[in-house]
Amino acid sequence: MSAPAARGESPGVAPNAAGLSPRAASRWTLVATILGSSLTFIDGTVVNVALPALQADLQATITDVQWVIEAYALFLGALILVGGSMGDQFGRKRVFLFGVVFFTVASVACGVATSPGMLIAGRALQGIGAAFLVPGSLAIISATFDDAERGRAIGTWSGFSAMTTAIGPVSGGWLVEHVSWRAVFFLNVPLAIIVLVLSLRFMNERRDPSRTTQIDWSGAALAVLGLGSTVFGLLEWPPLGARHPLVLGALAIGVCSLILLVIVERRAESPMLPLALFRSRPFSFANVLTLLLYAALSVAFFLAPLNLIQVQHYTATAAGAALLPFPLIMFALSRWSGGLVARVGSRLPLTVGPGIAALGLALYTRPGIGGTYWTTFFPAVVVLGFGMAVTVAPLTTTVMSAVDPRHAGAASGVNNAVARVAGLLAIAVFGVVLARTFDERVRPRLDHLTLSSHARAEIDRQLRKIAGADVTQVSSIPPPERRVVRATIDEEFVFAFRLVMFGAAGLALAAAGFGTTIRPSLTDRKELHGAGWLIRLV
Repeated sequence: MSAPAARGESPGVAPNAAGLSPRAASRWTLVATILGSSLTFIDGTVVNVALPALQADLQATITDVQWVIEAYALFLGALILVGGSMGDQFGRKRVFLFGVVFFTVASVACGVATSPGMLIAGRALQGIGAAFLVPGSLAIISATFDDAERGRAIGTWSGFSAMTTAIGPVSGGWLVEHVSWRAVFFLNVPLAIIVLVLSLRFMNERRDPSRTTQIDWSGAALAVLGLGSTVFGLLEWPPLGARHPLVLGALAIGVCSLILLVIVERRAESPMLPLALFRSRPFSFANVLTLLLYAALSVAFFLAPLNLIQVQHYTATAAGAALLPFPLIMFALSRWSGGLVARVGSRLPLTVGPGIAALGLALYTRPGIGGTYWTTFFPAVVVLGFGMAVTVAPLTTTVMSAVDPRHAGAASGVNNAVARVAGLLAIAVFGVVLARTFDERVRPRLDHLTLSSHARAEIDRQLRKIAGADVTQVSSIPPPERRVVRATIDEEFVFAFRLVMFGAAGLALAAAGFGTTIRPSLTDRKELHGAGWLIRLV
């Protein structure tokens, strides 16, 4: 049955206000949180598959494509702790519903975008909405169900969320291929309407009346400015050059803002980023492991669809299906991996798991151009999925067990923010490596071709899209030379892709190294097993 109001929390509407029993109202609340979370889970996995289509439609450069991912991750990673704090202070249902509405309106803005700039702005707004939506779902479940039922409810949330995460790339790929990439964003509207109806009818309001301090807006602003300026400098590095004043200025502002953030958070009464948590050695090392491993994972998920669709010529549906083994393996092994800490401690899975993930990332360097999926990309996806399955539940347990239970919410928020910031920075940094490597290799090869100055100028404009370059638009090149140019672009993208995947594998190996430093004497928190990885995939 539905839990009574937790100590220090004030209940809102009576559980049977909708004319149902408390148990039935709780179940519908669980359905609402599952569907609400699915908005971000589906969007997080589908957009990568839609990138090649929207790049071609909007004539976007590779920097624009990176910003489509980075704008969302920037605001989500910087504001997720603020979103959790606002839920405690102003009401979790209220903030959750605000996030649903904001995210949905932003999704519509993305769907009607007519330029890369409009789409990037819409993605930034989606990130803000998700920062209020994501922390609320599990907090509402925890407040709605009592101790006897909470673990089962979280397990149900985890299982259904895993299914939506798994079907997202395939269904999204089908929409991209048969309808439009815009349909990926409009799909959120009917889901959001169902969430709003269920939440308003069945969900109780909960808040923490002990929260009387103000939200740490200074910390949030510095986090957005620091991360945003750093990412902007890194993304503009390839087209402008490392010594361009805009690049140097953005990087300088970013670094100074992040340093100032640490100073401000040390003195804040209720800091957005509780630095005191990092006094725990296992907590600190587990978060470094998270930073390294999720940086590597984000790079793979960003670049693999571009390779599959633009170079290997997979359809969007096939590219989504090619990535499907990863979430399926995670889902199938989540319960098993959740018990690893209790059986063998945390050090072994947090060392072996990232090591296996590193092997999976290294296997991404094997495919060239062409070949059957089962001998090229399939082994990499399977091994990477198995490595992450071994790692994630023990990693979540380690983070949550490394601090006082009173600070569990803050610890979870910090770890999830670290995972998102890892992807944000990794795509920016490895994007520089990819773009510079591709540019330095492809241009000398094109110089050896007998192309007119007009044709070469047109090709150079297309090269800003890297593998998305459309040489069919260069009408002044005869078909034989056009095929040579296309082959050159594909081959050099594959070379740069392999180099980046080796770098990502190196990050995963470094994460395994930090796993060896984490002590195994931790308390198993069973209700979190299998759920933490889903939160980080948003």
